[in-house]
Amino acid sequence: MALRQKRLARRVMGYVRRGDAIAKCRSLGAVDEATTDLREAVKDAQLVVLCTPLSQMPPVAAAMAGSLKPGVVVTDVGSVKGSVVRTLEPMLQRVGARFVGSHPMAGNERSGVEAAHADLFAGAISVVTPTARTHPDALREIRRLWTGLGCRVLELAPDQHDRLVSRSSHLPHVVAAALAALVLAPRQPDQQPALCATGFRDTTRVASGSPEMWRDIAIANRRHLDRALAEMVRQLETVRKWLARADENAVLRFFQTAKTRRDAWCAQRASSSSE
Repeated sequence: MALRQKRLARRVMGYVRRGDAIAKCRSLGAVDEATTDLREAVKDAQLVVLCTPLSQMPPVAAAMAGSLKPGVVVTDVGSVKGSVVRTLEPMLQRVGARFVGSHPMAGNERSGVEAAHADLFAGAISVVTPTARTHPDALREIRRLWTGLGCRVLELAPDQHDRLVSRSSHLPHVVAAALAALVLAPRQPDQQPALCATGFRDTTRVASGSPEMWRDIAIANRRHLDRALAEMVRQLETVRKWLARADENAVLRFFQTAKTRRDAWCAQRASSSSE
């Protein structure tokens, strides 16, 4: 939608899994054309963006590889970069394509074309993860893609990206899922759901995301996510100790520190968005 509204592409072709999605994608303005034929979708492309769950990227890339034009630039929007880059970069280079990993930090818990909107990327960070094998022209094109869509681009090594998002993105999803599973479990009293108000709703919002997508993310980034979970468990155990001894000062400092850091982060984001 953004590519078409901003006229950043002469033609946007969508590859969809189900034939009944073709008319819906066109009517909502997401594509100029759509098809269930992957090779047909990519055969004339100058730029291909993979937006599948992580586990589907290698088979989709392998299936389309023989139909790509030499020099075509390929990127993705996956939330884990190490495994994607290690697999797709050499695979696509063998057929003359140029791969650059991407991760736009935007979206919500909903999925499908019905959840799309053209300003999704406005003001968002989009990470690009070039390697020593990345073609400089391809990197420039991918940077232009994300800046053209309204993103601020940040370059990181694939593993550095995965380590950082394990805390800021993947850990919150696991925590939200765990909280929703615990509090809304059938074994809880019947009155429990009625007492889950806006705080619970906001804290667990992302638990409504695609289970398939988040399964792939958690498994693909399990090494870094395990470390992030261990850090979280240590923090929670420390809070338990403060509560056990009714340490009012420690508990107060805990909430004060969290508020101060989050407020500063919100202010910084607001300032960056207005620049």
